[in-house]
Amino acid sequence: MTLDQIPSMPSPPAASNLHVAVIMDGNGRWAANRGWPRLVGHRKGVERVRGLVEASPELGIRYLTLYAFSTENWKRSTEEVLGLMSLLSRYIKAEAKRLNKEGVRLRFIGDRTRLEPKLIKLMDWIERQTEANTRLFLTVAINYGGRDEITRAMRLIASKVQKGEILPSAVNDALIAEHLDTSFLPDPELIVRTSGETRVSNFLLWQSAYSEYVFTPILWPDFTPENMRAILDTFRSRERRFGGVKT
Repeated sequence: MTLDQIPSMPSPPAASNLHVAVIMDGNGRWAANRGWPRLVGHRKGVERVRGLVEASPELGIRYLTLYAFSTENWKRSTEEVLGLMSLLSRYIKAEAKRLNKEGVRLRFIGDRTRLEPKLIKLMDWIERQTEANTRLFLTVAINYGGRDEITRAMRLIASKVQKGEILPSAVNDALIAEHLDTSFLPDPELIVRTSGETRVSNFLLWQSAYSEYVFTPILWPDFTPENMRAILDTFRSRERRFGGVKT
């Protein structure tokens, strides 16, 4: 029996600070299987984002991080890249009221320098609009790569060391974490990748040191809150020892 065949059962009360990250993969494949353009799959994927965001508090998820566009995704066709950026802009405009009504704080991680100024302005706007919300902390990774994030953090720390603001001996795990894009987030307990691929794809490399992974064959446009519930039920049965042994 695979994870996706596990029957849905009522989930036990979850810790209010559960952080789940999702690599939303399979949009293009979903569309291609139906003979449709890839962007149709991405539009369907946006609908699944809405459903998971709405269901997350009830599922016990307090922090939800979604991998929307990687530093490697610029290699895709210009049409697809522009379409993805347009979808993100439309999502922000269409969901602003809903996010505030549902108590969702939206923030973005990744390198914004390559993004269009209009999109950056819109991202800044929605972050300000939702900054008082605390029911769900939604983070979207856009032009994000784990190696790029660590490289940018190292450059910043090196600059501070050079200026005498930080002693080399003060550089430790905690200091590095403070300089990452995710400094405002706890590390994810669970990372889910859809579409059957079993790669981490440069996502949250530092933060996932002790994360649990689930790779599901379900394509993202078909992924439902009930699928997430089944995954969480299995996740909660796992014993997480963080390098120790059971006593």
